[in-house]
Amino acid sequence: MPAAPHLEVSAGGLVVRTVDGRTAAALIGRSGRSGRLRWSMPKGHVESGESLEQTAVREVAEETGITGRVIAPLGSFDYTFTSGGRRIDKRVHHFLLRAESGELSDADIEVTEVAWVPLAQVPRRLAYPAERRIARRAASMLAGPTGPGGDGAAGG
Repeated sequence: MPAAPHLEVSAGGLVVRTVDGRTAAALIGRSGRSGRLRWSMPKGHVESGESLEQTAVREVAEETGITGRVIAPLGSFDYTFTSGGRRIDKRVHHFLLRAESGELSDADIEVTEVAWVPLAQVPRRLAYPAERRIARRAASMLAGPTGPGGDGAAGG
């Protein structure tokens, strides 16, 4: 009888900034087994004692070099994969963050490349359909009359 699936919970997000009226999001690229770069949103495991929002802020900073502030939840999605012959059920919670400080950095060992991507191009750049849906949700929220946070589209 196969072992029961293991549940993992991660959190991350889409960190945005607006410069000269143009909003962009920081994405990370990881090299897959084929060597092809696959773009995604930063995310990682929830550490003991951390809230989902704290994890999102920490993971975004670790994987992009950008410190952000959570301004809205973007939703979650589930997927399953196998590691070491064991089935892993994973739930990932995403948040919209406003960039507050830092410089892009690919110093994290898991990250091959990091880039500011114009918000309109983010869904096309992302490798995973669930993240593309999350990115479209973020773009819709930011296009609202005042955007989340109540002080303009994406802030600076």
